[in-house]
Amino acid sequence: MKKTLEVMGMVCPFPLVEAKEAIKDLHSGDELEVQFDCTQGTESIPRWAAEAGHEVTAYEQLGEAAWTITIKKK
Repeated sequence: MKKTLEVMGMVCPFPLVEAKEAIKDLHSGDELEVQFDCTQGTESIPRWAAEAGHEVTAYEQLGEAAWTITIKKK
């Protein structure tokens, strides 16, 4: 299963906070795609994923200030 979390327009740390909450509802092996435009999220979201033992399976810059990160839950 893949869930998309759209947090465009939210300032940090809210994209990270929302991602942490959203992944709780997923099962091991499910993926969470986070779409965000907060520059700090480019560092904080992958760092949190790694520290939590999740795997970043995709990381793409969508525009000048927009990104998507896909995280596979451990």
